Amino acid sequence: MSFGDYLENKLLDHVFGASAYTAPATLYIGLSTTAPTDAGGNISEPSGAAGYARVPVTNNLTNFPAAVSGAKANGTAIAFPTATASWSTVTHFIIMDLASGGNMVGSGSLTNPKTIDSGDTASFAIGDLDITLD
Repeated sequence: MSFGDYLENKLLDHVFGASAYTAPATLYIGLSTTAPTDAGGNISEPSGAAGYARVPVTNNLTNFPAAVSGAKANGTAIAFPTATASWSTVTHFIIMDLASGGNMVGSGSLTNPKTIDSGDTASFAIGDLDITLD
């Protein structure tokens, strides 16, 4: 996963300059059919009446257990609403600070891009959404 410019700048200012940063209480996990840029551009979420919505995840140690060796992963499954029409082929995930619009916290490519058709339910199993710093 790559942090977005928004979060990188907030963290740098927080650590170097003592500028307070408060993490969002809820993070919103989304999907994209294109590779997002670090600036939060080029995001192509499924749209229209296909049943798609970002998934709200409370930002706590249950949903994102403590980091070990510079890495974290989701501690609970993350399931999207069931698709009511094709979402096309999703290739990336995004983590945003709002349910719609907002700032991109980070993004990453899916190991296996997936075509989501009507009736499918996209999800991340426990431990599948990896977040690392090195």
